[in-house]
Amino acid sequence: MANTPQAKKRIRRNDRRAEINGDRVGRIRTFIKKVESALASGDKTAAAAALHAVQPELQRGVSKGVLHKNTASRKFARLTKRLGALA
Repeated sequence: MANTPQAKKRIRRNDRRAEINGDRVGRIRTFIKKVESALASGDKTAAAAALHAVQPELQRGVSKGVLHKNTASRKFARLTKRLGALA
């Protein structure tokens, strides 16, 4: 267990950051699920609108450090590919 004041402070800080980062990742997952549900229903216009909304969320996750740049690119590319295949 931490026994220095700074170590105790880091534990408190890490707990707060973990909660915030978890919320951010959850928000990104929600946007991705909206795209996937639109793709599953076959609604191309809704899927395109949802895909347009998910891209800035992925980039925000990259800039905040909760996602790796290549992970965000891979997710967006795969969703885009599925949207193109819907035609």
